[in-house]
Amino acid sequence: MSVDKSLKLRSRLVRPRSVLTRSERLVILAESERWKEGDSIYGLPKVRVRHAKRKAARPKKEEPAAVPGAEGETPEKEKEEETPA
Repeated sequence: MSVDKSLKLRSRLVRPRSVLTRSERLVILAESERWKEGDSIYGLPKVRVRHAKRKAARPKKEEPAAVPGAEGETPEKEKEEETPA
């Protein structure tokens, strides 16, 4: 017997979840100092789930690499000036 198409998991959950587990809520509440260690884990306040918006991948602009002597002087000239003749 085969599994119905509606029951198959397609790469698990694709969209973001709108409900957090208790442990996830405790972490968020502890960060915002609304829950302290030792407080009851029952009757927790609501926690808003914020979804990060995905931005389209933009190609990075490549900056020209720093080339020695790009500012007008070459490294050979600098060496000649430093060594006494």
